[in-house]
Amino acid sequence: MSKIIYKIRDFFKKETVLTIAFILAIISMFFVKPSVSYINYIDFRVLGILLSLMIVMSSLQRVGIFDKIGIYLLRHTKNIRQLCMVLVIICFFSSMFITNDVALITFVPFAIFTLKKVNREDKLIFVIVLQTISANLGSMLMPTGNPQNLYLYNISSMSFFGFIKIMLPYTILSFIFIVISVIIFCKGDSININQILTFRSDKEFTEKEKLHTIVYIILFVCGILSVCRILPYYILLGIVLISVIICDVKALVNVDYCLIFTFICFFVFIGNMGNIEFIKNTLENAVQGNELLIGVLSSQFISNVPAALMLSGFTSNYETLLIGVNIGGLGTIIASMASLISYKAYAHNYNNKKDKYLLFFTAANIVFLVLLYLLNFIIDI
Repeated sequence: MSKIIYKIRDFFKKETVLTIAFILAIISMFFVKPSVSYINYIDFRVLGILLSLMIVMSSLQRVGIFDKIGIYLLRHTKNIRQLCMVLVIICFFSSMFITNDVALITFVPFAIFTLKKVNREDKLIFVIVLQTISANLGSMLMPTGNPQNLYLYNISSMSFFGFIKIMLPYTILSFIFIVISVIIFCKGDSININQILTFRSDKEFTEKEKLHTIVYIILFVCGILSVCRILPYYILLGIVLISVIICDVKALVNVDYCLIFTFICFFVFIGNMGNIEFIKNTLENAVQGNELLIGVLSSQFISNVPAALMLSGFTSNYETLLIGVNIGGLGTIIASMASLISYKAYAHNYNNKKDKYLLFFTAANIVFLVLLYLLNFIIDI
């Protein structure tokens, strides 16, 4: 019995956002009686595309394609500054396509291994924090970069390139400050990268893995077509499920299904709140005209995905809300749940230095958050 209680407690601790979303959904049901109309709350298109992309990313991870890309880039590094730049920038650009979560799951352990091998663990905190910032900011640019982007892109009906146009100034400034940060904090000390290349690149793709990689890339392109409203989401999901079951059914095990259930719970909660006139009017008055500030502030406490889901029900200014919840992913360690991936990876290896990590993480995030927040007022001018 105690083991069951421990597992339940451990699940709630691990899936805090899902737990909160579930509790909110249950509470809201006392005010709006459950009925068949609940089905109208759920955005099946978002869920279908999100699940399809997560399955594709899980499949690509299993064939090791991202590790191969990292190794290829490392071949061109000759000093610690170039190494740190590669480790950070790869998170920035990859997150635009494979999401910030997958970028960090893949490249933070890669960075820990690499810096250990070249005896430069003194740069670990800096690199991992910058990787986290890079993944959260790089993912802003594309609708596929993170869950809140995909959701807001879908309900706003904005065009694919219109979405990119909104986020492009923030992405460019982010990239500039990330590069400047690496140049300032990392000297050009020479390193020997050969031992890493020998250790990590000796395994070549088999013909089967090459075929699977091609299939997964085609599936990702299909995902982009579905995001652009060219391919219906249900056809995408069907193609992805059939293809992955044939190629590598085990890839389905590593998918974050809890994120899907979190979305469903928030859909129910938001739908019910929208049917309570007093609450709806109160929240609309608070949110409308303040989407940027409230998007940033609410993200600090409940993270940016739930913030986007909740606030979207009480405003139609999705463009400003999009900016708010994206730059709102900076700040606290929970502002973006992806940030916890990096923290856990570092704390697992260097538990005695996790306070130092949190201190630098918070300071760096606040600096980037302030810079990007101020950019909004410059753009408005």
